[in-house]
Amino acid sequence: MDLGTILRSRTRGGTWGVVVTSVTRGDTLFSTNPDVLLKPASIMKMMTTGLALERFGPEHTFATTVLREVPVTAGILNGNLYLRGGGDPTLSTRFWQGESPMDALAQQIKATGIQRVNGDVVADESAFETERIPAGWKSSYLMSAYAAPVSALSLNENLVWIVARPQNGAAVVELDPPSSAIPVVSTVRLVDGSGGRIVARRAANGIAVSGTIGSRSAPRRYSLVIPEPPAFAAGALVSSLSKVGVAVGGNVRSGTSPQGATQVAELRSLPLANIVSYMNRESINHFAELLYRGAAVPGDGRAASSRGALEALRTFISSKAGGRREDVRAADGSGLSEADSLTARAMVQLLGYAHRAPWGSVFHASMPVAGESELMRRRMRSTPAQGNLHAKTGTTNTVASLAGYVTALNGEVLAFAFIYNGRDRFGARATMDRMGPTLANFYRE
Repeated sequence: MDLGTILRSRTRGGTWGVVVTSVTRGDTLFSTNPDVLLKPASIMKMMTTGLALERFGPEHTFATTVLREVPVTAGILNGNLYLRGGGDPTLSTRFWQGESPMDALAQQIKATGIQRVNGDVVADESAFETERIPAGWKSSYLMSAYAAPVSALSLNENLVWIVARPQNGAAVVELDPPSSAIPVVSTVRLVDGSGGRIVARRAANGIAVSGTIGSRSAPRRYSLVIPEPPAFAAGALVSSLSKVGVAVGGNVRSGTSPQGATQVAELRSLPLANIVSYMNRESINHFAELLYRGAAVPGDGRAASSRGALEALRTFISSKAGGRREDVRAADGSGLSEADSLTARAMVQLLGYAHRAPWGSVFHASMPVAGESELMRRRMRSTPAQGNLHAKTGTTNTVASLAGYVTALNGEVLAFAFIYNGRDRFGARATMDRMGPTLANFYRE
């Protein structure tokens, strides 16, 4: 196998960690720096995927519930409603045909006979410790959608859309999904034409929107990261309750659901198999952060945390995959943290275990396919790897990585991890795109 020659010829500087094994025969075919800790970037999501599937199984769903602590009398709830998050990554308009999932909860609440809530709507994110930003996330990331804050109660991936449109001779600005917890102050002006330019920024008491929109313009949408996800979600429930005619007399605030509270409504996520497919094919950091913590919920009422998730991951790698605990260091589940590191050997040990696991087919199917889908669509085209190699990519300014599987010419399934740390990530990517087809062409008796 000519991987050594390829590695030496394509990149300028940096450090490689590479391991290739046959999961069919159980032997190692190639390695270089297999035990050097390197930043993984988004192939860290493979670790999170394995941990979550091992803990829950592919059919598991995550619940978002609404509870009350006192009975309803003549349609009046003289107490609070509690919106309790369970770490559902799919509590989002993209999985509800563009509508807010809070509308579905509001309809369920109304169907129980509640016409008015005299108390507060309380946002309960207590399933996870409050850790909005994982250690090692660069401050420059934090206004970006790929680094939205983390919470067990997260709506719309903790992004809100500011929608501006002309209507009846005026400029109208709204939030999608709407949330009573986020007031909008708009100074957007209507002008002639079909153009427009809108600027939205977080203000002390909500969102300030300025700019212009043309009288013949189509609606214009701009996304903004939400700094306090629980309040956003609870405010969205209040707005949805208003739409179905249920009034709320109190405020939106944070708190914890009381023991013995009565469930009023519930939404369930997509099955975990679907969640990890979206996560790995589109490399969604938010999904990874919720799954990472969710897979470490102790089950005894204590909150999950990234520290607990690392302990769970290390236990999983050492007890099931045959790896060493010290070969994985992770501050998050997505690979965005600069504090993450792991070895190529640990990654391939995970891949080997996942291939044999009862959920192995789901794990395989969650990855993009070379030359055909998502982040691998334009890679290794017109080579033996196309339609064969399936892998998770990872990229930052100083990391290029690829980990997954390929079937060799003789039918063996090979697991591989290519991790490069250095400045020549474009050269590293080109190197990987030569190594993949080389593995696909591998043959032995």
